[in-house]
Amino acid sequence: MNFHRILYIVFFITCISFGQEKVISEIRIQGNNKTKTASILKLTTIKKGNALDSLQIEKDIKRLKRLPSIAHAYYQVNTKEEGYEVVYGIEENFTIIPSVNVYTTNNDEFAFRLGLYEFNLMGRNITLGAIYQNDIYSSYEANLRAPFLFGKNLGIALNYSNLTTQEPVFLENGTADYKYNNTSYEILGLYQFNLQNRIELGINYFNEEYTYKTGATADGVPLDFDVNKLLYKLIHEYDNLDYDYQYVSGFKSVFNMQYVISTEDILPDFIIGWNDFLYYKRIGKKGNWASRLRLGLATNDDSPFAPFAVDNNLNIRGVGNTIDRGTGVIVLNTEYRHTIYEKDWFVLQSNVFVDGGSWRNPGGDFGDFGESQNFRIYPGVGLRFMHKRIFNAIFRIDYGHGITENATNGFVFGIGQYF
Repeated sequence: MNFHRILYIVFFITCISFGQEKVISEIRIQGNNKTKTASILKLTTIKKGNALDSLQIEKDIKRLKRLPSIAHAYYQVNTKEEGYEVVYGIEENFTIIPSVNVYTTNNDEFAFRLGLYEFNLMGRNITLGAIYQNDIYSSYEANLRAPFLFGKNLGIALNYSNLTTQEPVFLENGTADYKYNNTSYEILGLYQFNLQNRIELGINYFNEEYTYKTGATADGVPLDFDVNKLLYKLIHEYDNLDYDYQYVSGFKSVFNMQYVISTEDILPDFIIGWNDFLYYKRIGKKGNWASRLRLGLATNDDSPFAPFAVDNNLNIRGVGNTIDRGTGVIVLNTEYRHTIYEKDWFVLQSNVFVDGGSWRNPGGDFGDFGESQNFRIYPGVGLRFMHKRIFNAIFRIDYGHGITENATNGFVFGIGQYF
């Protein structure tokens, strides 16, 4: 048998082998009671008639586990006579979630925040909800978010808020308290390029009103003003996180850029941008290390109404409520989470953390980041009480104790992980 004949036989056998390769003959979703099967299939990449691709299936599972409606997802591949049957198993979250936050105001008065959200409206992964807040004054907020309204990649978000608080304004000769009201209307287009990358692009029309209440005054700083503004917003998110119930691993980056146009000279137009870099790593079977680095800059106006705040609920646990402001920020939060107890749906998790950061003074320079009066370090401990099958059902309590200049200490309560 000559060489050419052998080559022909090998080629013929290869062609037969490929021609008989099994393909996906059926895709089945199981375990979903509320979430529509069509909504889940719309987000998957495998198709009937295609060759079996385990990498595509793994990506589908990773994407499904990120949805608020899904607590956990897995898959099975069954060999049938006509091809492969792929089964996606779903463990659903309970997604109608009330929320309660209790805290103190800048005057140490009682304040609270009540909310109710549905994260899987009509079984289509649409979020609809509202919040009422009493922080000396009453505030309201309503949100609608439909990330897959127009297909697998395209959606929309609508937001309304009427927020009223008492805000400290830091002047050279002391601190003033202003009644602050922000009424805003926002529309965002949502587009997901692939599993890791998505953007939000939109516009926000809002009104800001400041009314002087008590404290210091200064020339050039008005006692009250009312201004309309237009805000253009761009958010880019790179998300390569993987979830296993309360455990998270991977890297995520969120970039937020805003351009604000004002109708009053006292609050000039400005640009603000920041990036959150988040890194999570599993440590053994019960540990999770989590870190967030925030870098931000804004137009460096010498204004008492600077956009970046130093605040308990935003960046430094234990520091107090809005104790300072700046036009630049560097903050690192790092913590170790450890599961102390886990039984069926309940998880008790401990937390040891260090929050540290520095701010650029309004009108200052980058050297401000190294000034001791702008630098804060707050180590602390906390607990997490978690329900594994209710979306974001995490009640957290943290105690932070400052170790830098003019440090304070205190408890911080909230719903959801701090970051």
